[in-house]
Amino acid sequence: MLPLEEGKELLRAAESDPDLALQLEYFWPLWARDEQLPPERRWHVWLLRSGRGAGKNRTGAEWVIDCAGQGCTPIALVGETKADVRDTMIELADSSILKRSPPWFMPVYEPSKRRLVWPNGAVAIAYSGDEPGQLRGPQHAKAWVDELAKFMYPAKVMDNLEMGLRVGDNPQILITSTPRPIKVIKDLIADPDCVDVRTSTFANTANLPPKFLERLRKKYEGTTLGRQELYGEIIDEIPGALWQRTTIKHCDHPPEMDRIVVGVDPAASSEEGSDETGIVVAGKCGEDFYVLEDLSGRYTPNEWAGLTVGAYHRWHADLIVAEKNNGGEMVLNTIRQVDPEVTIKPDVWASQGKSIRAEPIVTIYEQGRGYHVGAWATLEDQMCTWLKGATVKQMGWSPDRMDAMVWAATELMLGPQTLEPMWV
Repeated sequence: MLPLEEGKELLRAAESDPDLALQLEYFWPLWARDEQLPPERRWHVWLLRSGRGAGKNRTGAEWVIDCAGQGCTPIALVGETKADVRDTMIELADSSILKRSPPWFMPVYEPSKRRLVWPNGAVAIAYSGDEPGQLRGPQHAKAWVDELAKFMYPAKVMDNLEMGLRVGDNPQILITSTPRPIKVIKDLIADPDCVDVRTSTFANTANLPPKFLERLRKKYEGTTLGRQELYGEIIDEIPGALWQRTTIKHCDHPPEMDRIVVGVDPAASSEEGSDETGIVVAGKCGEDFYVLEDLSGRYTPNEWAGLTVGAYHRWHADLIVAEKNNGGEMVLNTIRQVDPEVTIKPDVWASQGKSIRAEPIVTIYEQGRGYHVGAWATLEDQMCTWLKGATVKQMGWSPDRMDAMVWAATELMLGPQTLEPMWV
């Protein structure tokens, strides 16, 4: 950030000079916090791990625009999915490249070619984190990677990206991410060529609605999830959590499955702030359990039913296992409206506490028989932060993804179980 007096002087001068005022609007060093500006010492990776709403995406966009202005080309833009790159990094978000580029240096966006082209010829190319093979071969001078900790294949993306980062005298990577305790993030923090910068949501209070901040403090202040999501801390293992991260094995390519099922934990509402609907595809091979896909999210009944049936057919599943407490017949009928021919097991009741239901599945992971094909970050966060014996009221949130996974795992690994209904 510019020294206070120097900044004030520029702003005073801009009051009577419209051209200067426009230039200052896009002069990032005037508005940025210190941690949002590139590190002063030489670096290869700048890891900006921060809380939600801390301004990491604005930092990434401004850095890319500056790199393009210096003639650095090509620049890789890597997001979790195609939609994330397009919406968050390039086009729609207020902090995106197109929204932050000055009128005199506005790039042309060519979606069909996945690229931005600036007036000076600098080019940025979009890549999806769920397709790491896209990065095998292309060369780059700079790269911005957003939300690396949420990627399905974070290590493979970084390996392919690093091998192609060989254009120019000073190739560099900016990584903006809410952190998770995965190996690739830990390795970066320990790398002497990486500058690790951490900032919190509350460092950006001047640009966030007071009501939003008040709600975050009320709901997450002092919690483990808050330390990660608001303050950018790396939270390793949580004493008393059902799962430990070290017990979750990951693989890129699963073997042929003996059985595949889709577990569903429907939410009662799709309104903002309501619980998510958990939708997890899982399979069994021999004595091993595999999470194949997590499609969970906040959906209307028609939306989650469509996604569930779609996954059932795409994965050639033989059963949909649906939690019945939230509506019973409603769950069955909603799915049947999409496809009356699918096989559903609607008689799964949340008849015991979440910990009791999950403990047999936890044992499978502890025995080294639980695999995730790719990294399902939000699901794994729920598994590794839910405390043994806890209730939704105590935790303040519902582990819908974990519940859907447990339904699927119970069907695959333990077989049918009859439990007396008992509301929790």
